[in-house]
Amino acid sequence: MHRTTFVAVCLAAAATVGLTACGTESGNAADKAGEKTENAEPKGPFAGMSGAEIAEKAVEATSGAKSLRIAGKATDEETGLDSLDMALDTTGKCAGTISTADEGSMELIVPGDTVYMKYDEKFLRSQSKGEPAADTQAAVDMLADRWVKTSATSSDAKEIAGFCDLDVLLADFKDVNSAARRGGTTKVDGTPAIKLTENDGKDKYTLYVATEGKPYLLKVDQSTGGKPESLTFGDYDKPVKTTPPTDDVLDLDRLTG
Repeated sequence: MHRTTFVAVCLAAAATVGLTACGTESGNAADKAGEKTENAEPKGPFAGMSGAEIAEKAVEATSGAKSLRIAGKATDEETGLDSLDMALDTTGKCAGTISTADEGSMELIVPGDTVYMKYDEKFLRSQSKGEPAADTQAAVDMLADRWVKTSATSSDAKEIAGFCDLDVLLADFKDVNSAARRGGTTKVDGTPAIKLTENDGKDKYTLYVATEGKPYLLKVDQSTGGKPESLTFGDYDKPVKTTPPTDDVLDLDRLTG
């Protein structure tokens, strides 16, 4: 199951692609200057601020969050990562689902020192490619659609548990040089927001930043070669629900001795 941990770690990079992959320092400065000239006195939310300055505020607010939820499409061709719906906080708690395009999905709950995982049959079979058919079937019979648990310090779970550390994830938000342009206002799941747009070669990004309360990042839309992807960010500073499963839970630590 070592590839499972690799997929999970890749989510951190995917989650911040719309901010960390955009623009250069020189491009940022040029865009700031041009935008302020073009929109000398923008009105409404963030009046008088350029898109780059708004993006900077969003980075500051988002990186200071104690918890959040990330959901949506985050395709990664190398790992097969397709989508996720994950809530996590700065204490290491997390819960949600990770899916791959052609290789199934897994559920994850980390309430503390124990990691709970549940794999579907497709995921288990994809992880067992090259193994004897009898071994693969045995793994499916034992693990498919069944919760398993292991210590967060075990070799198979350590990287997954590390991904659940929001401080580590949000470290990628810092020191970002954005060349975003401000756009109009809209709503994301009912929350008023301002749109920021940014291009990086063929990649196009639209960022949505909350205009009420803290200027949290609410959504990132990305189009790469005409292929759209989207991630939403929400449930800021809300408790992460990590109630452990109580039914048939297989203890992998006992199983492996």
